Amino acid sequence: MSKIRDKNTDLLFKAVLTLKTLDECYDFFEDICTIKEIKSIAQRVVVAKMLMENKVYSEIVAATGASTATISRVNRSLQYGNGGYKLAFERIEKNEQL
Repeated sequence: MSKIRDKNTDLLFKAVLTLKTLDECYDFFEDICTIKEIKSIAQRVVVAKMLMENKVYSEIVAATGASTATISRVNRSLQYGNGGYKLAFERIEKNEQL
């Protein structure tokens, strides 16, 4: 069972699932998050992608500006998490091939 699952988080995720375009995502996330929060989340996604491409920490730091602590945290999620990054990247790749 997820540690974050509750009615409030369900509502957030249901709202995200209604979004259909990049512009809708930008509008929604700019309304609910600070720019810094969005940039931090985006950085983690890029770090995850680079780790999955077998990039080394020094390459990731240089490309993203992420701290080694952030890279380690993302790496732990990739190794021991729920597979969310992998699922998302697989679906992005599949959708971009269409």
